[in-house]
Amino acid sequence: MAKRFSFKSTPRIVVNALLLITVLQGISLVSQLFAYQASLHEAIDKVERRISLDSAFLDVGNQTLNTPVNSYAIFRYINTLNAKLMEEGYPVLVNAIQSVTYTSEELDKARYPRSYTTLLKNAEQEIEIEIVSKPVSHALAFSWIALLAALCLVPVFALNTRKTAKQKAQQVQDALPPTPKLIINLQDKTISNGVTDKAVTLQNKPLCFYTALVRFCIENPGHPLPVHKDVPNELIALANRSFGRLIELGHTKRKRPDFNANLDKTLSEIRAALDDVFTGFNEEKETYYPPRAQGEGSRSKQHSYALPKIQLDDIEIIGN
Repeated sequence: MAKRFSFKSTPRIVVNALLLITVLQGISLVSQLFAYQASLHEAIDKVERRISLDSAFLDVGNQTLNTPVNSYAIFRYINTLNAKLMEEGYPVLVNAIQSVTYTSEELDKARYPRSYTTLLKNAEQEIEIEIVSKPVSHALAFSWIALLAALCLVPVFALNTRKTAKQKAQQVQDALPPTPKLIINLQDKTISNGVTDKAVTLQNKPLCFYTALVRFCIENPGHPLPVHKDVPNELIALANRSFGRLIELGHTKRKRPDFNANLDKTLSEIRAALDDVFTGFNEEKETYYPPRAQGEGSRSKQHSYALPKIQLDDIEIIGN
């Protein structure tokens, strides 16, 4: 069977679209944040390595020899280095080397609010470096790719794929093996289980008596039907009504049988038919099977042929 798709209401589609855009933008911002942190650490490491390699040529003074720092040379070096960093798009600049501070319009606290101080050491001297970086907001931006992906996914989320409770119940029912159910067909005088094609024909008397027995036990749950006592008048009336229906259907013109006579034989014929109909369904058969007498004497007098488990949903009567 082909699947049928339906779309959600317009407000729900809009809400889903906004949530989708928000989630994807959030993922994009988190990714940008991690990428910024990685690039920041890499940039600081590269700047420190560059200064460390150039330190042999920098006139940063020497405490052992008591030589002063050449502020002019350091300033020019910082200027050259920062120009290169800005040209290559690094998120950091050098603010000071050995207490020589770089002053420039490009280097203000608003644009580079965070600072990192490092102390480079070698055999002869120590070089103090201050590096400043751009804020995290500099790396965060609206992702057009995330927006495009969200718009592409909106039609998928607009489909109403939720199954109703009725659909779910039907799906579970389809997945389960079929359950046998007693079907009494007065039109062709048969009983069947509704699962297999097996149908057994009953004679008029056992068919009418069994139809009445099923109805009586459903209407009077828990009512005992001892074998040694006469059949209740209500049950006889139901059997006579079923026989009258057979006459209407054209199956017989004989007078109504005595449903009190030969009860054991009638029940035996019913049991034999049920054994045949419910072959392979022994557990389910117990619901419809008039119990046999167990034991002899006083114990058998307590025996009831009623159907205590049967309910209206367990049967179907055709031609009633």
